[in-house]
Amino acid sequence: MSATTSAEHEEHPGRIMSGEMAQQPAVLRRILDEGAPRIRQVASAIAAKKPRFVLLTARGSSDNAALYAKYLIEIRLGLPCGLTSMSTTTAYGARPSLADVLVITVSQSGGSPDLVASTKAAREAGAVTLAVTNNPDSPLAAVSEFSIDIMAGPEKALPATKTYTASLMALHLLVEGLRGGEAPAAGRLPELAGKILGRQDEVRALASRYRFAERMVVTSRGYGYPTAREAALKLMETSYIPALAYSGADLLHGPLAMVDNVSPVIAVVPDGKGGEALQPVLDRLRGRGADLFVVGPAPQVEAASAGFVLPTEGVPEELQPILEILPLQLLAYEVTIARGQDPDAPRALAKVTETR
Repeated sequence: MSATTSAEHEEHPGRIMSGEMAQQPAVLRRILDEGAPRIRQVASAIAAKKPRFVLLTARGSSDNAALYAKYLIEIRLGLPCGLTSMSTTTAYGARPSLADVLVITVSQSGGSPDLVASTKAAREAGAVTLAVTNNPDSPLAAVSEFSIDIMAGPEKALPATKTYTASLMALHLLVEGLRGGEAPAAGRLPELAGKILGRQDEVRALASRYRFAERMVVTSRGYGYPTAREAALKLMETSYIPALAYSGADLLHGPLAMVDNVSPVIAVVPDGKGGEALQPVLDRLRGRGADLFVVGPAPQVEAASAGFVLPTEGVPEELQPILEILPLQLLAYEVTIARGQDPDAPRALAKVTETR
């Protein structure tokens, strides 16, 4: 980084993350217009191999995108699906038989050694391997049988924003391709994303409530649960606020005891079955006097302490996570700025984490 660029960065903390968040409508449109034909082609080739099981491999934000894919694959395709533990291969040397198994590895950079090594081992064990990455020339793409470029363009801020939503869109198109269908409703998302991101002043006002928060709890169910996990990660890595993500069902099994009227609870409420399943949890939280922030439909926001109304009319529940995370990215950014920190460069983190 040049001296001029460094000075500008210090004067305008968060400008890189802010710029990359703003690019998301264009990135989503690019995937739909330019990436979808390639994704359909890959999906058709994989479907012809008739995988009986799916394993997902990822770290960090990509792990949350992979969890979203798990919901899609089990609900939309009816295939059993699991998240891998890479250390069983990279540290313990396990070599399970993976014949007729589809292994999808999700990685922004495609460069982490354990992702590359586990994917290579999976292919050698008979798996059909697919890399979903923002770097089509990466080592991960090279060792995979198939690859999909999420087409987000270079991401320089350490917190993943546009690569996360791009991964969700690519994975959604992949799953629809595997089931031989189309995704017409996805065409509305770039415009809706732009409208949500245009409400940053609204989020900034909400963020002032949480400037001095010492911890947060983030919860959801169904398709919203990966969003809860990603939101917690964004808050932790940018503002350093300990943020604990729980499925609403798990929250009732013990952790609810730590909820009080001081520590904020963020609830991601899908407009659909996930939101219906979360309703008893919301009732319990309100009963405990929790400071409840809701991202979801207007009636849920109106019944909470604060919130952000998400435009979900006509958007299928399985597509809502691409929109749900946007106000929460903005929230993490605004809380971090309010606390006098720089969301572009969280301490102790590197853009490519080389785990082994």
